[in-house]
Amino acid sequence: MKIKYLNFVEQWKEEKKKILPILSKVMGTGQYVGVKAKEIEKFENNVKKICGTKHAVALNSGTDALTLGMHSLGIGRGDEVITPPNSYIASTGSIVHLGARPIFADVLPDQNIDPKKIEEKITKKTKAIMTVHLTGRSCKMDEIMKIARRYKLLVIEDCAQAFGSKYKNKFCGSWGDIGCFSTHPLKNLNGMGDGGFIVTNNSKAATYIGKLRNHGLKNRDEMEYFGYVSRMDNIQAAILNFRIGRISEIIKKRRVNANYYIKKLDKRYVFFPPEKKYEFNTYHTFVIQVAQRDKLKKYLQKKNIQTYIHYPIPIHKLGAYKDEMDYKGKLVLCEKYANEIISLPMYPELTEEKINYICNHIKRFYGNIYNE
Repeated sequence: MKIKYLNFVEQWKEEKKKILPILSKVMGTGQYVGVKAKEIEKFENNVKKICGTKHAVALNSGTDALTLGMHSLGIGRGDEVITPPNSYIASTGSIVHLGARPIFADVLPDQNIDPKKIEEKITKKTKAIMTVHLTGRSCKMDEIMKIARRYKLLVIEDCAQAFGSKYKNKFCGSWGDIGCFSTHPLKNLNGMGDGGFIVTNNSKAATYIGKLRNHGLKNRDEMEYFGYVSRMDNIQAAILNFRIGRISEIIKKRRVNANYYIKKLDKRYVFFPPEKKYEFNTYHTFVIQVAQRDKLKKYLQKKNIQTYIHYPIPIHKLGAYKDEMDYKGKLVLCEKYANEIISLPMYPELTEEKINYICNHIKRFYGNIYNE
């Protein structure tokens, strides 16, 4: 049996007959780019309805969602933004590109930022907290929002991995000042290329981002300020409008597969954070923590099981980051988990048979080690 980490081919086979007419219709309009395009506006309405926010703005990537989102809130040079160090590089990169300084706080066993560590990092220069909802699991947003209100801080939610996820019956992205999402092909709500969007209840920020994404244009010939080319195209929006109509089904399948894993994995050798009663996780990834992770990864590869690590090197240890010594011995759990985490295959088309195959080989690997 050969099991890929992801299988876009299977997704395309399932959707092909329905997506091709949609693409044909959009191509037939000749309207491929434009913030007022029909599919763009439809997508924005779909998103804000699901997330329960007043506004949504479609963009070209999750990275630009973070960058433009923070820019619209006035975050810039000299400001400090507290964030976890175990995210994808785009989270921290967006802070750096604005001239602000990322301040890293350690994480909990579920990989998400520890609210207590956030409070320890607050200084007079702190302007905002950037939460990152890793693996489709929400951060402890009620605690984080209390801290933000206490210190009058902005909250930016990096929801790239958490569309549809909830915490205490409230959707990720609707807690803070701005929620930033990606529609990269790897995501739960995925396009066939890069894409992203922001959601917010801040009308001023939404209007600003709406213009900023399109060169800062007021109309075709007048510009209010210098902007960017950060708009979503109409074709991606059309694909996303189709897939957002199936998002409940997609998330349900992911949760079913996650429950298969939870049931089949041998808890003697494998740890995965349990889902709390007040959480609704969408399982963008299924990450476990194990001993001898690298050996397990090689073993599974030999058995034709593809896995990944999200993420093997914390951001404060990457070459682009210049202040690693500031965190020596201070991000203990993040560094520990970076050596233990491994992401198992997770996508809606994954079958119970394949999950059994994966779990049996993991059990066999550790059984052979501990019975030697």
